[in-house]
Amino acid sequence: MKTETRKKMRFAMCVRNEDCDDLEPRKVYTVLADPRAEKEGYFRIEDESGEDYLYPQSYFVHVGLPRVAQQQVPEKV
Repeated sequence: MKTETRKKMRFAMCVRNEDCDDLEPRKVYTVLADPRAEKEGYFRIEDESGEDYLYPQSYFVHVGLPRVAQQQVPEKV
């Protein structure tokens, strides 16, 4: 099951951080599943504080990571 979860992981790079001190431009973040938020134009992102918050989708671009890089990302429990 761990492998299935990793396959579904999505990543986004921050391209803007207006008024968001917990986001670093050019850093890649894990996008956590939240279909309702995404319909409203937001991504649920685990930010620098270690917590997950909603941020505008316009602050990010989706990126793909090689499997070896994905394996280095700790899974959120």
